[in-house]
Amino acid sequence: MTQQKQYPHHIDLKPVMHVEGVVRLPGSKSISNRTLLLAALAEGTTTIIDLLASDDTLVMLGALRSLGLTWEQVDEHTHIVHGGGGTLPVHEADLFMGNAGTAIRPLTAALAVIGGDYTLHGVTRMHERPIGDLVDALNAIGAQIEYTGVEGFPPLRIRRGHIHAQRLSVRGNVSSQFLTALLMAAPLMAREQAVTIDVVGELISKPYIEITLNLMRRFGVTVEQDGWQSFTVQPGQRYASPGTIHVEGDASSASYFLAAGAIGGGPIRVEGVGRDSIQGDVRFAEALEQMGATITRGDNWIEARSNGVLKAIDADFNHIPDAAMTIAVAALYADGTTTLRNIASWRVKETDRLAAMATELRKLGAIVVEGPDFISVTPPEGELRAATIDTYDDHRMAMCFSLASLDGKARRGNTMRINDPKCVAKTFPDYFDAFAGIAHENLI
Repeated sequence: MTQQKQYPHHIDLKPVMHVEGVVRLPGSKSISNRTLLLAALAEGTTTIIDLLASDDTLVMLGALRSLGLTWEQVDEHTHIVHGGGGTLPVHEADLFMGNAGTAIRPLTAALAVIGGDYTLHGVTRMHERPIGDLVDALNAIGAQIEYTGVEGFPPLRIRRGHIHAQRLSVRGNVSSQFLTALLMAAPLMAREQAVTIDVVGELISKPYIEITLNLMRRFGVTVEQDGWQSFTVQPGQRYASPGTIHVEGDASSASYFLAAGAIGGGPIRVEGVGRDSIQGDVRFAEALEQMGATITRGDNWIEARSNGVLKAIDADFNHIPDAAMTIAVAALYADGTTTLRNIASWRVKETDRLAAMATELRKLGAIVVEGPDFISVTPPEGELRAATIDTYDDHRMAMCFSLASLDGKARRGNTMRINDPKCVAKTFPDYFDAFAGIAHENLI
């Protein structure tokens, strides 16, 4: 991978009068890590174009190498992964997963099904992020996974089990990554008989499951659906390399720049996602339209510009929980109270995002009501307060609060000190350079 970027302890953002420009997005984290694992499980060699270069993909690439799978980086845009055809050369390994949910959950399922002796662990926050529903689903069909720390959370020890899967079930209301993990491992279980995965309760973040299903199809496996309640993989299907696969730009990362255009004038165009995107987070642009912004879409780009003062909205954001964080900051520039509902999953992400967002928004003078699964934001009168923003080792906190330096139609932004900016390396190492590019030398 490319050399890792160095960061200061904090970055100071001056107030920005106007934003305008074009941003080329980094590759999607969700697509990148799914593609890496599918390429590793597939028969044949896969060329991956525009893989995201970030902490989370480094974690996955390191894990694949530790498992004996080979890959090489040809140039800045091209990786080649040599698939293992559903087997792993190394049957005993200790894997460090950082704080990458998109790596540890699918790998846990794949390793449990393939079999071996593996330990998976990560940073402190990873050991606070639930994985019990996935482990329960796998152990119920003969996997042998045990907790080496607190029950229900990593670290994990995986030993060779005896998988007998025809039907298994998993709760859908904590993280869609549990279902993604089981779906990606299902063809490895369905050698001789069909495997059906039932979802217990409501399935959250459905667009992320659509990404999983889309990519599985590209690697030659089709999944039959009964709505969002059950998913069946017929026997005999194997992952096969599609040859070359392109990673879309990250739609969650697009949200910061589209919101900047809606708040600070624009136009801002993001390139790498558009009408044809397989990512649900492109629907973030619809929320900006509800708030009154002008949005234009092309096949591979989306553009946003201000159309006056943003309107406050009250909406369900269960389908785009990551991008919804950006709406909570855009709400600072709206004409009343904005409420984001059905976002309980924020509490089990890189940090407790509901609590963190409420704390930092209040520093800016906002009136915030935080509930178990919602947040309401009423902006202050006049300009936002200058503030020092704590980021909780959460990339999205850092990127969201950069927007509070913008001058909007309703109120002015202010100087923002962003502590620990290196957290953006999780998904967007060059974020602050890209932000400076549209904000015209706003970095002190």
